[in-house]
Amino acid sequence: MSGGEGIWLHAVTRQLPADRLVGLTGAGGAPVEVVRIGDDLDAVVAPVDLDEYGEAALHRNLGDLRWLEAAASAHHRVIEAVWRFGPTLPARLATVYQDGPALRAGLHDRQAEFGAALDRVTDRAEWGVKAYSVRAAEAPGAASVQPSGGGGAGAEYLRRRRTALAAGEAARRAAAEGAEAVHAALSGQAEAARRHRPQDRSLSGVPDPMVLNGAYLLSAGRAADFAELVRELGTRHPVLRLELTGPWPPYSFAALDDTATHDGSADGALR
Repeated sequence: MSGGEGIWLHAVTRQLPADRLVGLTGAGGAPVEVVRIGDDLDAVVAPVDLDEYGEAALHRNLGDLRWLEAAASAHHRVIEAVWRFGPTLPARLATVYQDGPALRAGLHDRQAEFGAALDRVTDRAEWGVKAYSVRAAEAPGAASVQPSGGGGAGAEYLRRRRTALAAGEAARRAAAEGAEAVHAALSGQAEAARRHRPQDRSLSGVPDPMVLNGAYLLSAGRAADFAELVRELGTRHPVLRLELTGPWPPYSFAALDDTATHDGSADGALR
């Protein structure tokens, strides 16, 4: 039996003409729509089949990496399209409402909050900086420490092993301290900053461990100076490799902290 049609919330923006999104499809493949909330706020949404996007289905599908990648790509595509036309608050992935009344009820009482958040991100973009420790796994030469036979070889091996482990710990500590210093310096140049949990190697696709996963909100006029600062910090902290990405819609600064499931309940925050 069909679960009916729900509504996937992609973003909240301000006074967006509906014709700007003609031809754009949402996470479920249907054309996106603009729903006016109050006097000047707009919710950018798309209808979805609750058999695939209802609460129970989402719990199952969010564990399917192929499904998740396709949904995230569609969600991001809509957000970027909206962001080109003005300040945008991205909704958390898989924010689905039971129907139109549930959507309006969930957003109507938060108009002032959304308006303030849109003011904060107007004419600003998010930039990401990731720092990878290039020497944290082991000190140089540690991999070559091997026991050998004869005389005091065992004691010598243990001494060299302790030295290698101490050097590795010192390298990890230097990387952590460097990450703190980098984040502090970048935060001082940004309108706002967030430090997210570092990604595991399986997610980052990088063999070196990530020690900083930062997000920084910048006005357009400060982007070049910020990029130069990232380069300077990379030189200043040779135990780190810094990676700058952006500009992005302000995912980390959207303040859409409530996620509505298909029954309208709140259960999470955006990243």
